Amino acid sequence: MTPILPGGTIGILGNGQLGRMTAQAAIRMGYNVACYGPDAAPTPCGQAGAREVQGAYDDLDALADFARSVDVMTFEFENVSTAATDVASEHIPVHPSGAVLHTTQDRIREKAALVAAGIPVASYAVVLNPSDLDTATYPGILKTAQSGYDGKGQKLIHNVAEATDAFHKFGGVACVLEAFVPFLWEGSVVGARNAAGDVALYPLVQNIHTHHILDTTMVPAPFASPELQANAAALAGRILDSLDVIGVMCIEMFITNDGIIVNELAPRPHNSGHWSIEGAVTSQFEQHVRAVCGLPLGSTSLRMPAVAMANLLGDCWPDPDYVGALADPRVSLHLYGKQDARIGRKMGHLTAGAASIDDATEAVTAARARLKPAE
Repeated sequence: MTPILPGGTIGILGNGQLGRMTAQAAIRMGYNVACYGPDAAPTPCGQAGAREVQGAYDDLDALADFARSVDVMTFEFENVSTAATDVASEHIPVHPSGAVLHTTQDRIREKAALVAAGIPVASYAVVLNPSDLDTATYPGILKTAQSGYDGKGQKLIHNVAEATDAFHKFGGVACVLEAFVPFLWEGSVVGARNAAGDVALYPLVQNIHTHHILDTTMVPAPFASPELQANAAALAGRILDSLDVIGVMCIEMFITNDGIIVNELAPRPHNSGHWSIEGAVTSQFEQHVRAVCGLPLGSTSLRMPAVAMANLLGDCWPDPDYVGALADPRVSLHLYGKQDARIGRKMGHLTAGAASIDDATEAVTAARARLKPAE
């Protein structure tokens, strides 16, 4: 791959917070950025300095015009059709590729690819019609094959009757029914791979979810032995290589008494990697820019012994107390420029570094508590 050097233009499909933080890293490195999506300006990505192009993801003529105006294209979420990336790839490189997008935007294809690569996953059944539920393993998690995120499109199931009801409520779309995994904790590894096949991995982190939405991330994972860290890194590297990823990918994992079970993949920067902006030598967003532009990958070493991140949801609004949140000098604030604060919507995040993971976690959770006005 011929490197796309600073001065070139990176196109991003999507204009939300991941596009925003990618644009911030790219612009700092000297790139121009353009974002494409259906939302009217100003968008979170456009506020960061990206040129904004409003258009539908199924408007292939508009997408072709957009592709011709940039030097390389990437995407910030998986719900972009592969038709869009296919049209763009007729004019410019697209990273990660449409093939990676096609695999990871559908849980049936994703699990098949992981199994083919010898990656441990929860046992599962493909559900295309109600009769497929009769011989499935219970309890389990019924998930729509496409479009689910932050707990949407999935439900804990205890028996066939519950599964059938949920399947119909999901609209009878293709699903997977995963056997319930008795995990000890949830983790993830964010990694990057470039066209030369070089791989750079961030450490295994521990993620705590509330109502299926990521709440806090602790770095490095406090209960991860060196052996567990090495095993997680090995699995992540195998996945990046087997899918021929160019760019950043997050591998979500369940940590069990018997080892690691890979849960899901996200072929883009990820919420559980936001800590890296302050916490790592190279943030996941700069790393993504480096990978998709064909540059050498940066160091993933931590800048401090421990880092923690806490999400800020719309529950903290209106009238958040920014002064109170930033009273601790170790805390950094990131807001995404969204105007419509509502319960459960990701509006920003806080990070803090400290000598221990307990201190870092206490710093961000206390800062968040001060940010939210008293009831």
